[in-house]
This record gives sequence, structure tokens and C-alpha cells, in this order.
Amino acid sequence: MASHARPKPARLPRTLLRASLAVSAAGAALVAGDGAAHAAPVKSTDTGATASALTGALTHSLAGVTAPVKSLQLDPLANTSADPLANTVGTQIADFKPVGTQLATDPLTKGGALQDLPLIGPVTRLLP
Repeated sequence: MASHARPKPARLPRTLLRASLAVSAAGAALVAGDGAAHAAPVKSTDTGATASALTGALTHSLAGVTAPVKSLQLDPLANTSADPLANTVGTQIADFKPVGTQLATDPLTKGGALQDLPLIGPVTRLLP
């Protein structure tokens, strides 16, 4: 096909292009000006306050990330008749106490989360 016969791609009108560039430049100038206005030199007496503020912000953001992970239901089939973890096996030898898998799988089959597990639950309490 000859180049003059090809369909021309749709172009933005020149005024719309100029307006979008002006808005982008104005936004960049506002962001740069706002960053420069907040950038003040840190005094040596403010380092403790800055460190505690950063620590608090980090702890708060980690809490927002780890809280859903700690309380998320691990077994999607919990409390249903199709849950394969609901099948337990147990045995008893002579007069000894019976031993079974129900102790390990019961928190999961009841819809438990990571914080409800017997060994891992106390460890998750250390997370923010």
C-alpha cells in the first residue's frame, strides 16, 4: 500500500495537547515547590524526635500489612463437609493417654487464622 493511501492515525487536537502539557507542568511545579518548602535542615537536637517519628511510622505501616495476614482464615474449606483436614486419626496404647491428629488440625478446621495456631500463634503476637 502506498504511504499516501494509508489511514492516518487519530491525533489529539493541538489545543488539548497544549492544555495537558500545561497541567502536567503545573502539577510538577506544585510538587517540587511543596517538597522544597517542607525540606528544612535537621538540627542535632531533632534527631531523636525524627528517629522516633520514623520508628512510629514504620511500626504503623507494618501493622497495616501484618494485621490482615495474621487474621486471614487459612483453610478455605473450614466448617464444610468437604474439608479434608477434618478427618482425624487417633490411637491409644494400653492405659496411656490417647494420641491423635485432632490437636494439630482442629484450629484449622474450625476456621482459624495464623494467630490461632498452637505454636505459631504466640509468635505472631510479637508482630505489630
